[in-house]
Amino acid sequence: MTQVALHPMLNVAIKAARTAGAIINRASMDLDILKINTKSPNDFVTEVDQAAEAAIIETLLQAYPDHGILAEESGRTHGARHSEYQWIIDPLDGTTNFIHGLPVYCVSIALAHRNVVQQAVVYDPTRNDLFYATKGRGAYLNDKRLRVSKRTRMSDALIGTGFPFRRGDNFKRYMKMFEEVMTQCAGLRRPGAAALDLCYVAAGYYDAFFETGLNPWDVAAGSLIITEAGGLVGNFTGESDFLFQREIVAGSPKIYGQLVQTLTPYTRVIKAEDLEADAQGEGSPNASATSAKPAAATAADAVAEAAQKKRGPVRIKKTEDSEG
Repeated sequence: MTQVALHPMLNVAIKAARTAGAIINRASMDLDILKINTKSPNDFVTEVDQAAEAAIIETLLQAYPDHGILAEESGRTHGARHSEYQWIIDPLDGTTNFIHGLPVYCVSIALAHRNVVQQAVVYDPTRNDLFYATKGRGAYLNDKRLRVSKRTRMSDALIGTGFPFRRGDNFKRYMKMFEEVMTQCAGLRRPGAAALDLCYVAAGYYDAFFETGLNPWDVAAGSLIITEAGGLVGNFTGESDFLFQREIVAGSPKIYGQLVQTLTPYTRVIKAEDLEADAQGEGSPNASATSAKPAAATAADAVAEAAQKKRGPVRIKKTEDSEG
């Protein structure tokens, strides 16, 4: 497949992703007999999501039975709940596209060790495209090294996004963001699978991406792939705490800084006092991310420069209501 020497845990993740992809591809040929359930309005789960997730978990736990699992459809009901290793899984990101036969969906698998994402795989079964990264070793699409785009002007930028679609989402807030970004950039796109969108930033197809309402399994793998491709990922204030904040912005450094400037007023980060019980004095990055706008947000270049200087590993911080 590739000349790149892969980490053993990454190899297992790739095997799991391809196994799930085969299940999804087979099911895509018989959509008319697909059983679909509704988790909430406009939020669907199919027997394919569940079968793909079961295959992924079986593959991962067969290789690493002492690891923990955080999966979209089954939460943390599998594996070792308190392991230092946790697999974060979305078996089919873009279920609504899949149901309609629109070939934009993927499998997303990430591995975190001590709350730091170390391995990432996003597999697009319709194109047989495999995006992957190991922390410190770069990001790849199949056997090609990925780098974020070199564009520096917002007026030249193509930006990806996702629309709010669940009951309770703040649609009016999103429309204000949409209007601001749309009038600044060259174009906005919304294919409907956030994990793939993040990979498209890493590949330079997009110059940036932003969305609200996402869960950890939507962004864990893609965020590492972006940072390993030289990009930046954060919440709307440009801080590194995003995985459980339900807001994310990602991009090449220059465009990221400019987009953070635009999105900072719309941030809804969880306040420090709401996380105190969970943080238990660990000094997690959450505490710094819950303050008001950073001073650096007054200049886009300062935002990007500051983010790069303190760009640490992609961290996760578990909250009890994050299982979805």
